[in-house]
Amino acid sequence: MAVKIRLARHGAKKNPYYRVVIADARAPRDGRIIEEVGRYNPVSSPKFIKLDMEKIDEWIKNGAQPTDTVSRLIKNAREQA
Repeated sequence: MAVKIRLARHGAKKNPYYRVVIADARAPRDGRIIEEVGRYNPVSSPKFIKLDMEKIDEWIKNGAQPTDTVSRLIKNAREQA
């Protein structure tokens, strides 16, 4: 089973709010998830990024692949910490 770390969109029209989730690669974007590991709000000023880095590192160690966007969020979160 291919596992991805990706964004699941929530929020209202033109007011997106994302959750960083662990999900099966075959599942739909907002479909069934395995675990929620963070949140991201691009609309707020400054942008809100909250990630559980311990869980993310554990999932990556076990073979989960982050998407390009999530990789950038992880990189930004590490720089801020």
